[in-house]
Amino acid sequence: MPQVLRLAGHAGSSPPFAPRRARAWRQLGWWAPGLGRCSPSEYLSTQTQRCSPCGKHEVKSPEGLRCICAAGLTGAGQAHPAGDCKACSPRQPASLWESAFLDSSFLACNSSCNLTACQLLTNTVILNAFSLETRAFDLYTKARGQNLPELFYRRPETSPGRGVPQFLSWKGSKIGLKVVKYDVRGNFLGWEDVKGGTLQLCTDRQSVLDAAFSFGTSYHQSCRVQVSDLLRRVPEPTLYELFLEFPDDQGNPWLCPVPIANPQLQLSDHAALNSQPLRRFFLVDGLSGRTGNLANPPASVTLAADLLLSIYLPTSSPGDQPPFLLTVKYARQESTAITQVSFAVAYNQIPEASQQVTVIALAVLGSLAALYALLKTSSWMRRSRLQNIGLVVIIKFFAFFAGSLANAFFGVTLGIGIYWLIVFKGQQLSAVGVTLPPAGSQLETNFIIYLSCAFGLKALDLLHILITQLTISIFLIDWERPREKPALRADPGGRRVASSVSIWRTFLVANEWNEIQTHRKLNPLLQLGAVLLLLEVVGLKHLASRDLTVNLHPGPDSYVVAWSPILRFGISASLWMAVAIVQMVFFVGVYERFVEDKIHQFVDLCSLSNVSVFILTHRCYGFYIHGRSVHGQADVGMDAMYACLRREEEDLCPLRGLEPNSEIQTFEVLLTDRVRQLYDKITQPFAEVPGGKRCRSDVHEQRLKSYYTLNRFLSSFLEHAYRDMDYVVKDKFFLERVLDMEFQELGDMSVLYNDDHALFSRTLFYNNELALLLFDALLFSVVDLGAQDFVLAAISTFLVQKVVEMVRNALGRRNLAAKTLVEKRFLI
Repeated sequence: MPQVLRLAGHAGSSPPFAPRRARAWRQLGWWAPGLGRCSPSEYLSTQTQRCSPCGKHEVKSPEGLRCICAAGLTGAGQAHPAGDCKACSPRQPASLWESAFLDSSFLACNSSCNLTACQLLTNTVILNAFSLETRAFDLYTKARGQNLPELFYRRPETSPGRGVPQFLSWKGSKIGLKVVKYDVRGNFLGWEDVKGGTLQLCTDRQSVLDAAFSFGTSYHQSCRVQVSDLLRRVPEPTLYELFLEFPDDQGNPWLCPVPIANPQLQLSDHAALNSQPLRRFFLVDGLSGRTGNLANPPASVTLAADLLLSIYLPTSSPGDQPPFLLTVKYARQESTAITQVSFAVAYNQIPEASQQVTVIALAVLGSLAALYALLKTSSWMRRSRLQNIGLVVIIKFFAFFAGSLANAFFGVTLGIGIYWLIVFKGQQLSAVGVTLPPAGSQLETNFIIYLSCAFGLKALDLLHILITQLTISIFLIDWERPREKPALRADPGGRRVASSVSIWRTFLVANEWNEIQTHRKLNPLLQLGAVLLLLEVVGLKHLASRDLTVNLHPGPDSYVVAWSPILRFGISASLWMAVAIVQMVFFVGVYERFVEDKIHQFVDLCSLSNVSVFILTHRCYGFYIHGRSVHGQADVGMDAMYACLRREEEDLCPLRGLEPNSEIQTFEVLLTDRVRQLYDKITQPFAEVPGGKRCRSDVHEQRLKSYYTLNRFLSSFLEHAYRDMDYVVKDKFFLERVLDMEFQELGDMSVLYNDDHALFSRTLFYNNELALLLFDALLFSVVDLGAQDFVLAAISTFLVQKVVEMVRNALGRRNLAAKTLVEKRFLI
């Protein structure tokens, strides 16, 4: 954890850094004691890092950072006598200003102790913002005047492998920046505290501008301005040197020079240039673009279009990287143009550790996802009685892998979001040791990629679930027997006599099944409303800002910090999961227990209706709901039904389970190939002959025969009527239940595994809540990631939920009608 350098508001506390580290920073040349510690006859030496007396015939410079010749205090702002400087540089002056003052300032600086001439020469070099291959730089390199200011910060050599210095500051404190100001003629204008509008060309409320220098706040202000307005505000260029001021152990002010980086500056030796940051910069230059006469309006203006103050929070030993760096990008515009300018403050930290942990987590979870997909594929092959690997098996593997890998990506992204929420926003101590990944950084880009992959894979997983549920084989077994002779006897004319058993019980069960197909463990509309309420009304969305404040209701004059996609996903996804957990705990633990449980009510309805449900999700695997009435008859009047229920309440009849003295009514079914082949043979007319009200009478008769045949076959099979196609009832082993696989060899008998958890709901939305929940959460987050609007994300998620529900209802209703022979007109 990085430590801190104290700023001005915390001088009274004990220092958080050791003197040894302070000495290391002094040796690297970045830190200097404050000017207030030096006497009037001493200057602040940036080489020795102490106050040193000036020599004979020397005085302290106006800014107090060096000694100058005593004679160098005259001649400010005047042209010096011309001399012979034609051989100094083959390049021509770049502007009218250089033609008038450059050569004379060089001669005066080089041959006499004229401070303003040396300052003017240095400022002229800085005004050439796009290249150092100019006459001004040539003259600067040849000048030997004692009063010549340095153009670059000289970085000391560091050993290989040494990192950047540790730098920490105080949460909520103001960054104490100061500038030394010079006019273009070389006159010293004094020291000035950097406030909101000192370095920013945009105009705004003072509170918004000052927010840039609140430590820990990522800041960005951009606007379009008239170049002519900037010229009126800054008629002549002002040159700046930037410093950071903070107190030392005894409360004495210390200075840290802030280097200036100009990435557009061209020089033949690029490596040497990049290793030496500049000392000075300017904001607006309307002087270099004047032609004809210096009193004329400029034809072009050079301005600092983009300023970026980078603050580094390293975690290794001191090195050659300064803790603060100001990057200035200049642009040349016509004086009548409208241009875009910006000012930003960004915090940087070495992200290798967190990125490495993320890669390791993805590798581990991805491997587990692949292993889980292999187990699921192996189980699917055993349940489908497939011996060889074919195209369908490969497709199934990738479908299972997509779902499990989506869960892995979601877990990693959710972990990243919550981690940064806790580590960054939860910094309770005064010290700021962690900063968010910068906008557009590799870590943030990788996070967006992971989130997008999670959403795409989860969409494929949802599609696979829909296809599986919409292609199941389902049949309703009617156990009711007519009170007279069998219903399928033929009359003398060869036609079948209508059955006296009522079909309305089957219709009732089919309608109830159709109703619970999209039943879920939570209310999706309530989920969206609660999450939106917490984010927008309570104001938890403000936790996603790139600053250290935790203000859920910022005032109208407050600066609105840009959102972090990592924090935004972290707060929205964690709220989504928290609300979902609360909902499921309430509905499953309270509502379904004491009010209404539609899944178990469906099983009770089957028992009262004397109708069982036989479902096949694989070729030889499925579920069975035993609904055979213990009273023998269900097609009775109201008085008889009440009497049967009273007998059941008083334990005067057998239990409802499939086996004697058992209450278990739901089972997992694993069939033999022989049973499945006979099942397919009977149901073949269902697939070959389309149903509907327009069927011919002979086709309709054929479908009815198949229906009654299948009903007799399944009821006889469950009554152990076929010795060569019998079954046994048993419990699954613990590991089989955990892995959802069957390890035991099937043999010649089918197996019905006792099921206490109503696993037949896997064919419904009810038991696929996790996949649906993650899809909704990822859809909500992806839409918000693109639109930066939680309300739009909620509306989009609601519409997609409704579309998925409508498709599931419509196609599920069609499949139910086709497999059970219950016409769609009876499915309400």
